[in-house]
Amino acid sequence: MIYFYRHKNKYLFSLKKYDGFEAITEEKAKSNNKEMYFLNEMDPLLSRRSFLVTNPSLLFMEKEGIELLLLNSKDYSRQLPNWILEKIKNKLVIAVNIAYPKWEEVLQNNFNNKWTINLVALGDVGSTLLIGLRLLGGKYIDRIGIYDRNENRLNRWEQELNQIISPSNSEYFPPVVPISKEELFNCHMFVFCASKGVPPVNSTIDDVRMVQYQANREIIRDYAIMSRNEGFKGIFAVVSDPVDLLCKAAFLESNIGENGNFDFMGLASNQIIGYGLGVMHGRACYHSQKSKATSHYIKEGRVFGPHGKGLIVADSIENYNESLSEYLTIKTLNSNMDIRNLGYKPYVAPSLSSGTLSIIATINGDWFYGSTYMGGAYMGSRVRLINGQLEIEQLNLHKTLFEKIKSTHERLVNML
Repeated sequence: MIYFYRHKNKYLFSLKKYDGFEAITEEKAKSNNKEMYFLNEMDPLLSRRSFLVTNPSLLFMEKEGIELLLLNSKDYSRQLPNWILEKIKNKLVIAVNIAYPKWEEVLQNNFNNKWTINLVALGDVGSTLLIGLRLLGGKYIDRIGIYDRNENRLNRWEQELNQIISPSNSEYFPPVVPISKEELFNCHMFVFCASKGVPPVNSTIDDVRMVQYQANREIIRDYAIMSRNEGFKGIFAVVSDPVDLLCKAAFLESNIGENGNFDFMGLASNQIIGYGLGVMHGRACYHSQKSKATSHYIKEGRVFGPHGKGLIVADSIENYNESLSEYLTIKTLNSNMDIRNLGYKPYVAPSLSSGTLSIIATINGDWFYGSTYMGGAYMGSRVRLINGQLEIEQLNLHKTLFEKIKSTHERLVNML
């Protein structure tokens, strides 16, 4: 049985009865030509506050996990009226987890066509990402706020970037504006690029990203708590390494109350997106074009998992080949050290592929590679943001491929 409600001028429905809402008839709910909200109730520590419903099966989930990546073959259409199926098809159904204390915030759409973006830390990654946003973000970004503890660095980038102008003055470039720390969460998207303890280029450490974890976790903790105190409603974007673990750290730290217990009054898990996987796709594309045997990756392939150890490259979704996929995975993972062996820090491609281009795709509602919350871990896959709600790409995955993805997910869950 389906129950229908009206709440704060929005239309809702559920598969079990909830008290405290104005009950309405199906005919009344059907007359609404806008979005509808599906009510569910799951453990906030292991689930998202909201997401876009793109498949009827998502309404019948009992828990969230790595299975979010799978296209469910079970036919649930007979259990739903045609008009709800049509709304799902038109991306007008949003699932809301009412176990989150601030779930009603989901009923408010705070996203415009043009976003304000605030970026913290203007080191190698932050400054390169910023250059990309200034050059490419004119159609999508209203203003870019920048903050760095080094005042000279802050002033340098404000001057240099605002002096980038097209010869005919015919193009719009979003203005770059220095802001105070207190203003950081007055935006649609907060971009975390702060980093500490990056090993030198001659380091022999295998997984450079993990060395940065403890130091970067302390930094992101401060901003996560600040976002909680500010009641931030936008996207908390994590670019610093290790992206996936820092995303979860931000989620956990922002949701601890004064008594030391989780109260989930901070960032919803789906407000946090990790931007690290885009460059892994870029590197896989680069290496795939070196051989005819793997050249199909650019059209058929995908990457999954973290930005580092545990990454999985699939040469093809339709015709998965394990040996070719393993080859591309190794080449992609080693790309970081390839640049370091040349004597350089590999930050340009990550800043632009994982950062700039993926952020613009987010604003524009296009597919991009991002780390989002899947049952206790932030896991990288193709996703997109539609009217402020995340959609995870669901696929028919080869059994061997899915087992690899599942193993990586379990490892990430257990790491934090």
